[in-house]
Amino acid sequence: MWAAVTRYFDLAGRGSSVGRELRGAVATFLTMAYILVANPAILEQAGVPKEPAIACTALAAGLCCLLMGLWANFPLALASGMGLNAVVAYQVTKASGSWETAMGVVVLDGFVVFVFVLSGLREAMLRAIPLDLRRAIGAGIGLFIAFIGTVNARLVVTTGRGYPDPPVTFGNLAQPDTAVAAGGLLVMAVLLALHVRGAIVLGILFGTVVALVCGVSRLPEGLSPPSFAIIGRANVLGALQLHLLPFLLTLVLVDFFDTLGTVTGIAEQSGLHDEKGNIPGLRRVLLADAVSASVGGLCGVSSVTSYVESAAGVAEGARTGLHSVFVGVFFLLAILLAPLAAIVPAAATAPALILVGFLMCEQIVRIDFTRRDTAIPAFVTLVTLPTTWSITHGIGYGFLTYVAIKVCSGKFRAVHPLMYAACALFAAYFVWGRG
Repeated sequence: MWAAVTRYFDLAGRGSSVGRELRGAVATFLTMAYILVANPAILEQAGVPKEPAIACTALAAGLCCLLMGLWANFPLALASGMGLNAVVAYQVTKASGSWETAMGVVVLDGFVVFVFVLSGLREAMLRAIPLDLRRAIGAGIGLFIAFIGTVNARLVVTTGRGYPDPPVTFGNLAQPDTAVAAGGLLVMAVLLALHVRGAIVLGILFGTVVALVCGVSRLPEGLSPPSFAIIGRANVLGALQLHLLPFLLTLVLVDFFDTLGTVTGIAEQSGLHDEKGNIPGLRRVLLADAVSASVGGLCGVSSVTSYVESAAGVAEGARTGLHSVFVGVFFLLAILLAPLAAIVPAAATAPALILVGFLMCEQIVRIDFTRRDTAIPAFVTLVTLPTTWSITHGIGYGFLTYVAIKVCSGKFRAVHPLMYAACALFAAYFVWGRG
């Protein structure tokens, strides 16, 4: 059986093994498991029943990970997207009048993006982006992941104030969760520096054990049978209302460019691209992601999208879709054991995000900083992607800077037409949308 698995996923060709893919999947799942708690908590504010939301979040993530792994053979895991779920819960639901209609908008979002992929537009857009800008997107996502990690670890805390006070400041190591995260970061860093296999997974497990001992985390009181009562309740026909069109366009724009950024970052980190930066099998990856958005809506758990946390698995050596299959199996098992996911606290997974961000930032050294017409937009992307807390905004600001420099320097013919189109969309989104 393992021989057939090796052939199907081309493990040998990609320099991987079943053990590496499994180890990578454990790391990815542990860094993503928070979604089983966070997504239902957010959707509950829109009226989505919490218990079914837990089971359906796990179900949707499991099915979509299996789709990505078995069909696209790419080490990318998927689950309900943070940020997107907040838009659905707090904005789309309010405008549409019900969470069922909001989920209908999510289904339409997936359909629209699916059409874009079939038309070749999404692939063409990725290839239209200059190589150094693509590298900056990957490294910028690394900085974003690291920033998320420092916030989750409470090594960095928000102040809630504005200028002249700093928007963020340092945390307090006297706090138990911050101390656990700092200790886990040191352990994980030492293990990585010593090239210990499974360093990230071992670090997460270490942090979890310490968190349980210190009372930062706790064992669940019991398990209850899963409920899937919200599946199939998306009101697609109700979503076909003109006043909901701006919300649909917002979801499409975020889905479109967030995934392009995530796929670029994972491909750069894993080496799954050719010398020109093209990603083999890209269309299948993008189609699987588009279908997943609609699956999330049909399951009542918001748009399912590609996760940058997949980089944790790639850092452990994952290079194929077998990684995603394993992650999918873990999520399906979590339907029955969802309360156990809460055992792994943010303090245990935060160090993994920080160090995965470090690994992804290796792409910075490949950017040609002597070519300022591309280096400056790349730098803008590197800076704004983490500081705006938005992959879409970071990409958009980088694109706008690139096109502005080219046009003002008289090199407007060097810009791909799709870059002009993308910049027009970004400009409209930033001025009249939620930007």
